[in-house]
Amino acid sequence: MKRIDSHQALKQTKSGRTAKYIALAVILLLLLTQPFWGSAYLHSIVNLMFLYLSLAQMWNLMGGYTGLVSLGQQAFIGLGGYSVAVLAQGYGMPVFLGVITAIVVSVVFALIISLPIFKMKGVYFTIGTWIVAEALGVFFVNWMFVNAGRGYNIRVAYDMPITYFSYFCLAIGLGSVFLVYIILRSKLGLALMGMRDNESAAEVRGVRLYRTKLICFVISACWTAITGCAFFLNITYVVPASAFSIEWTVSAIFIVIIGGIGTIEGPIIGVVIYIFLRQYLINYPGYSNIILGAIAIILIIVAPKGIMGYLHDKLGWDIISVRRWFTNNAIDYSKPVCNHSASDTNDAE
Repeated sequence: MKRIDSHQALKQTKSGRTAKYIALAVILLLLLTQPFWGSAYLHSIVNLMFLYLSLAQMWNLMGGYTGLVSLGQQAFIGLGGYSVAVLAQGYGMPVFLGVITAIVVSVVFALIISLPIFKMKGVYFTIGTWIVAEALGVFFVNWMFVNAGRGYNIRVAYDMPITYFSYFCLAIGLGSVFLVYIILRSKLGLALMGMRDNESAAEVRGVRLYRTKLICFVISACWTAITGCAFFLNITYVVPASAFSIEWTVSAIFIVIIGGIGTIEGPIIGVVIYIFLRQYLINYPGYSNIILGAIAIILIIVAPKGIMGYLHDKLGWDIISVRRWFTNNAIDYSKPVCNHSASDTNDAE
């Protein structure tokens, strides 16, 4: 085998980096100023993009990077929506207190249900999360404290300034991207991906499986609940049928699949495609789900890794990289590992 030069692995042209940073800066500037120059329709579209981006990033963190394929993210969407509705509308408290309550409630609920569902693996974990979400929806239908099946009309949402709500959605969407990036660049991210690839090998290497899963699950639940608060402030009405609908999770899975599972850029690309398709197909209510399903199936066949995965394999595109490169002296892998000193081996690990 040829000698591996770490400088070759890290090599990237200065002009390429500059172009990428300029493009990202321009996009960020447009997003930050959009509430001031955009129309009301553009505001609603961009807000939906940010919220669905957050939902997809949290599902991708679990399913794409950890291997925990969940069909129960709608449980935390519903908890977030009802938390802000009950406190802000029912008790007249500020909206931010409803958001804080949603965080606390979602974390407690995630900790409680983690005990039984983490004993399940694979498809059983997936089914278990779905059953929990469905059971929670049935509970809310019969719980008079939250108006049972009648739900809440969140009138306080009408008093929120459009600019304020737009920046709230922007913070949720971009915050989800930044949060996932920070996690994946940390030791926790390495543990999550190692656990996804091989749980037994990760455990042998010292990864605490239950603890690592729990941290990821709680983070996802917390941010999904915050997203749920914004979703129903945008809709201004919450009922159990919509709050705990599996369509929330199905939408997140669709976005991640078409964009690229296991990538940060995938949900970003996927959410743009999904929102535009959704806006166009709204005129075809009887066929919209069929068309979306057909698109997903075709893309899975043509590009199993999604659009971003296909672009990376074919063109080497890597916009937001979480890869780690060796920065120590190059290692000659043609020689036995035992020929290296202890310090070299430790550095390589």
